Amino acid sequence: MSNQNEKSSAALRKFRLSHHPHRPTVQYYIENIFDDFIEMHGDRTFGDDKAIVTGIALLDNTPVTVIGNIRGNGIEENVECNFAMAHPEGYRKALRQMRLAEKFSRPIITFVDTPGAYCGVAAEERGQGQAIADNLYNMMALSVPIISVITGEGGSGGALGIACANRLFMLENSTFSVISPRGCASILWKDPEREADAAEMLKITADELLKLNIISGIIPEPDGGAQNDPLLTAKSIKSTIVENLMQLMQLSRDQLRLQRYAAIRRIGIYNDAKRTDNQEKKGLLHND
Repeated sequence: MSNQNEKSSAALRKFRLSHHPHRPTVQYYIENIFDDFIEMHGDRTFGDDKAIVTGIALLDNTPVTVIGNIRGNGIEENVECNFAMAHPEGYRKALRQMRLAEKFSRPIITFVDTPGAYCGVAAEERGQGQAIADNLYNMMALSVPIISVITGEGGSGGALGIACANRLFMLENSTFSVISPRGCASILWKDPEREADAAEMLKITADELLKLNIISGIIPEPDGGAQNDPLLTAKSIKSTIVENLMQLMQLSRDQLRLQRYAAIRRIGIYNDAKRTDNQEKKGLLHND
């Protein structure tokens, strides 16, 4: 096996591990990280989306707003929460709680675990794209600290809709990508069996994304994955959140906004070895 195939197989193994049926869900993390969690329902426009949970809680006596994607335990729960694929009302519910967090100066903690936003007809009719865009736009203007943790799969704009953060962390075996490896292979090569090659090309793992400066850090997992010691994983997540929240709370409102904006802008920075001086002078290729 070539080195490239070894790497791609490792990336695909992590992608599959992020979908482990016994991997801890956001409900478990909320229960074991925060105190006195009170769930908030509905978007005040259409209804309550069970794919996203929102509420307020205490983090070591600090009031915070908590938002997360819900995956179920077993097929029935997954069907009920639409396999963590949110509808527009889910994103509007999240945004409503973010605005309340801004009003009452509460830090925002989000947990990301979704293959992406739901792309059904009903979701499109109710403005799926607009709802996600509104979240991205408004999160850039919030003046409270935002910390996001990708606990399983962070898929496409559906994940980014609650992950525009000052600090973005990933669990060791989580993934973050615009598309699944199998979906990418199906589009690029018309061959879903090449998902291992796609996983390598997409740079979906935490270590690759840290090298690219897209995430702020990696939270370690027990050997074999978070499901082997969920409580230890929750403690690691909590210590990371607490440490970084203390740092962020020392920043001014303007500094928080600018830092968050810069973090998102970094995702689009790239180097093109084939660029020419003439192209650069004409502004055809740039790195801002």
